[in-house]
Amino acid sequence: MVPHTGPLLVLLPGLGAVATTFLAGVEAIRQGRVRPIGAFSQLGRIPLQEDGGEQPVPEVLPLAPLEALHFAAWDIFPDDAYEAARAAGVLQKQDLHALRDFLRQIRPMKAVFDRQYVRKLDGPHVKQGRTKRELAEALREDIRQAKAAIGAERAVMVWCASTEVHLELAPCHRSLRAFEQGLERNDPAIAPSQIYAYAALQEGIPYANATPNRAADIPALEELAELKGVPIAGKDLKTGQTLLKTVLAPALRMRLLGVQGWFSVNILGNRDGWVLDDEGSFRSKEATKSEVLDGILSPQLYPELYGELYHKVRIHYYPPRGDAKESWDVVDLVGWMGYPMQLRVNFSCRDSILAAPLVLDLVLFLDLAARAGWRGPQSWLSFYFKSPHVRPGEPVHHALAEQYQMLCRALQGLALRWRAAQQTLPQA
Repeated sequence: MVPHTGPLLVLLPGLGAVATTFLAGVEAIRQGRVRPIGAFSQLGRIPLQEDGGEQPVPEVLPLAPLEALHFAAWDIFPDDAYEAARAAGVLQKQDLHALRDFLRQIRPMKAVFDRQYVRKLDGPHVKQGRTKRELAEALREDIRQAKAAIGAERAVMVWCASTEVHLELAPCHRSLRAFEQGLERNDPAIAPSQIYAYAALQEGIPYANATPNRAADIPALEELAELKGVPIAGKDLKTGQTLLKTVLAPALRMRLLGVQGWFSVNILGNRDGWVLDDEGSFRSKEATKSEVLDGILSPQLYPELYGELYHKVRIHYYPPRGDAKESWDVVDLVGWMGYPMQLRVNFSCRDSILAAPLVLDLVLFLDLAARAGWRGPQSWLSFYFKSPHVRPGEPVHHALAEQYQMLCRALQGLALRWRAAQQTLPQA
C-alpha cells in the first residue's frame, strides 16, 4: 500500500448545496470550530483481530489528513463557493462569514452541461464543444491544470451536481470502444455525468456518484476503471428517508411481519427539490429509492408476506423548506392471525448536512483504495448509497447493518495490511 504524501485534490462537479456544505465543514473542522460529526473516516472505530478491541479509523489507516485536501469545482453558474453557499441557504450567516475567505478562493470552472438532461436548470457558465469527445478532453485539461496548480499527484472526483433524467442502458454503454465512438458522434445516451466520469477515469482518478444518475455504472466505464486501475463507487447517497428504511425493513423481515404497503413522501425546497420536480429527473431518484425494499424483504422467498407489497415513493418541491427536508413513511403491516398494524415515521432532517460527511468519507476511502491498488466498483462502500454499485454478478446488499459490516471488514483488512507493511520497513 502506497503511503499518503503531498496534497490531495478533491474535484467537485456541481458547486451547490451538498458541495458547499462539504467544503465549509472541512474548513471549519480544520480551523477547530466544529467536530467531524457524521464522518466515519474521522470518528469511526473498527475492530482489529490482533487487538480484540476497536481502534479509531484515523489511527490505524494511512488516510490523507484534512490539511492535505485542496479543492476544485465546476458549475453552470460562475459564483464562488461563498456566494454559492449563500444561495443554497443551508448554513447560517455567522457560520459562512467565519469561512468566507476560504470559500471565496474556490471559483468554479465552466461546466459540461446540457438542458436535455436537467430540464429545470440553465446557466451561463458552460463549456462549448463540437463533440462530447471535445468536452471530455476539455475536462481532462481542467483536471491536469488544477493538479499542477497545487503540485498534486492524486485526486478524487465526487459528482455532486443535479440529478439528470433517467437513462436506460444503451448500445454506446456496452463497451469502452462503443462509448468513445458515442462521444465522437454526440450520442444522446451519453449524459454529462458520464463525460465527467470518463474524464476522471482517463486521468487515473477515482470517481464517486452522489446522485442517482446512470454514470460510471455502465459496462464501458467499468471497463475503463479496470483498465486504468481506478476505484469507482456509487450511486445516490443514502442520507434521510432511505437510511431509516434500510434499518426498519430488515427488522420487519427478521420478525417475519408481513408488509402490504409502504408509502414514502418527501418535501424539500432546495435546488435538488426543484430539479426533481421534473418527471425525468424524478424517475432516476424513484428507481434508486424504490429498489431497496425488494432487496431487503426478499419477496421471492416469502411471497405470502411481501409478494404483493405496494411501494409508492413521491418527492414534492416545497420552497419554504429549503434544504430542511421532511419525510413521512406509512407502513401497513400484517401480524399474527392476519391482524393489521401500522408504522408511521416522520423525519425532519437537513439533506446537505447529512450528505456532506459522506462526501468526505468517500474522498478519503477512495483515495486509500487507489493507493491499495483496488480497482473497479467498490462494493464495500455500499454503506453510503441507495443503489450500491457492485461488480457484475456480485450480490447487492441494501440493509444498513450488512453494509456496515462490509465497510468495517474492508477497512480492517486495509488496516492489518498497513500494519504489516510498517513492520517490514527497515529500522533506522
